[in-house]
Amino acid sequence: MNKRDFLRLSGLAGAAALVPAGAFTKNTYKKNDEETTLDPLICTLIPTETAGPFPLDLTENSYYFRQDIREDRTGIPFKVKLKINGIGNCGVLQNVRVNIWHCSKDGLYSGYSNNMNAGQAGLTYLRGYQYTDANGEVEFITIFPGWCNGRICHIHFQVHVSSAYSAISQLTFNIAAKNAIYTANPTLYTQGTDPMTFASDNIFSDGYSYQLATLTPNAAIGGYESYLEVGVQGNGTLGVGHYEAQNAKQFTLGQNYPNPYSEQTTIPLTLKNSSKVNIELYDLNGKNLGSIFNENLGAGNHEIPFNVTQKMPTGNYIYQLILENDYGVFKDSKMMTSK
Repeated sequence: MNKRDFLRLSGLAGAAALVPAGAFTKNTYKKNDEETTLDPLICTLIPTETAGPFPLDLTENSYYFRQDIREDRTGIPFKVKLKINGIGNCGVLQNVRVNIWHCSKDGLYSGYSNNMNAGQAGLTYLRGYQYTDANGEVEFITIFPGWCNGRICHIHFQVHVSSAYSAISQLTFNIAAKNAIYTANPTLYTQGTDPMTFASDNIFSDGYSYQLATLTPNAAIGGYESYLEVGVQGNGTLGVGHYEAQNAKQFTLGQNYPNPYSEQTTIPLTLKNSSKVNIELYDLNGKNLGSIFNENLGAGNHEIPFNVTQKMPTGNYIYQLILENDYGVFKDSKMMTSK
């Protein structure tokens, strides 16, 4: 299944930039080794960071639609959670795609092979994407990354606001807390502690406060977890891409309600023209769980019920609309949550 078509999600439109978590919640951060309190009323835009030397277009391969991105890589178990906010109204952004990628415990990236990264061509470890849930959050299961020469330990992430724009940045961690993990696990992290500082790193030397993720133990997985809030600014409908614009001429797919749901939920759908409507359900590993609606519908407003015939595991699912009419085939998707 081609991911250019599969699960194409629309988000807030417009040019986007990353903003600090402090725009939404009161928080503290370290700057020049001094703890400072953020003013929650201040939204300070910061530049998007480079994608680095080892990005891949994950949408080319449905294999990357996954929560667990470890594959065969060893390292300390690690959960990464990101919350995506829109600064237009300081609310959460639902149903936007978030990619992450990072190096192995030995500082290597999958997918490339060169003098700095030998023997990794064709590999796919430690890369993946998810879609934000009703709380604007995505979560990945991975290993705690190592570090590569010339860069401090970091994780890349990309927020796809619409088909016309995506915001790219990187997150990092408290130096002492991060190096404590390396020191406590010398047989895994054989490179030892990370020698870089924020000042010597070519990405974070101009500031890192708003990209400093939490780093705390997680006993349930025998490792650690991390959390970071980022914001994406949208300006009305100015940045809507081709796919969103074409879909809008044919239909509007609403968010299911109630959401989260238990035994029953309803999917709102407005059609501009009579169409064949197929709605398929997927889990977050990209497995097709079957069609939940497949009928011809006329133009107008429709309320499509989804009655759960057997208890679904608690968690997030994607419902994908495939619409066919005289004007072509159109697709859109949103996330729903079973409780």
